[in-house]
Amino acid sequence: MLQPDPIRILLSGGGTGGHIFPAIAIANAIKAKVPAAEFLFVGAKGRMEMQRVPAAGFEIEGLWISGLQRKLTFDNLSFPFKVISSLIKAKRIIRRFRPDVVIGTGGYASGPTLRAAATLGIPTLIQEQNSFPGITNKMLAGKADRICVAYEGMEKFFPAGKIRLTGNPIRHELAHSTAGKAEALDAFSLKPGKSTLLVIGGSLGAKTINKSIQQGLQLLAAHNIQLIWQTGNGFAAEASDSVKPYTDLGFTTTAFISRMDLAYAAADMVVSRAGAIAISELCAVGKPVILVPSPNVTEDHQTKNSLALTGKSAAIMITDADAREKLVPAIVELAGNPAKQTELKQNIRNMALVNAADTIAAEALSLVGKYNIK
Repeated sequence: MLQPDPIRILLSGGGTGGHIFPAIAIANAIKAKVPAAEFLFVGAKGRMEMQRVPAAGFEIEGLWISGLQRKLTFDNLSFPFKVISSLIKAKRIIRRFRPDVVIGTGGYASGPTLRAAATLGIPTLIQEQNSFPGITNKMLAGKADRICVAYEGMEKFFPAGKIRLTGNPIRHELAHSTAGKAEALDAFSLKPGKSTLLVIGGSLGAKTINKSIQQGLQLLAAHNIQLIWQTGNGFAAEASDSVKPYTDLGFTTTAFISRMDLAYAAADMVVSRAGAIAISELCAVGKPVILVPSPNVTEDHQTKNSLALTGKSAAIMITDADAREKLVPAIVELAGNPAKQTELKQNIRNMALVNAADTIAAEALSLVGKYNIK
């Protein structure tokens, strides 16, 4: 008796961790449901997915593609050729791999890959992380079979019949964390009974947040607030020097936090950028958060993400321009207001969708078998 061919899943997403890690999480969720499934990722040559995806145990192929720059550059002049080249290569990859479904999580390579899949009659699923979608996903939406979103009200951007409210995939260890506060405080050499602030600016750090915290260290110390400060590599040495007078007070710095489950468990308050995946993690862990949206992202996504929370009294927002003047005073005010902390925790937790990867995996598998490659 002939055995059926294994299900084949093609995923495309990259450029930043916010696109790569959701794609990996979805792949792992599908693998848990269908262990025999075969996977292939498509990314952009020279971008971080070309290292991160193989490190997660999956194969990846690269396209010659990049984004448009805001000024006249060689990359902009070559952009049309990159698009044509990427569409041709994406079609070749699809014809060779013969996927049953193609999943896009955003990033430079996602556009050509999903467009090629749609023209070849392969079912496609878009996973949109932000409350305000980028140009690529808006262009792909018409031909996509399913659009998985993290925020309500996305009908104004996408066809309502294709939308599924799933949330954003987050790291398994955060969605199902068992870390206790005592264990977490001990891991960072912190003391119980003090208010603990976690500052995270993404894996590369955030200059405005770092400078704001640096100039406010004395004020934090004066209000008995201890600190876990993830600085990114570029600011690590300067931050380490800055906290030396306060190390006995529980001020600790690190370029990167590998055990985010422990960092969140230790924290009473969080300061963070407002990337979509960061916000989804914050919803899952249910911590009072002050968001400082990055102004350096396409279509001001992070401000729109923040407003989706502040509109439900689930977060406090300080603009990047106001951060040096207002961020640390806002932290001190929140630390002294337990009622506000409780309100923020309850409201942000109500927005959590912690099984997003499993839900998206089920949506993707529901599309399998509907079409054949032409």
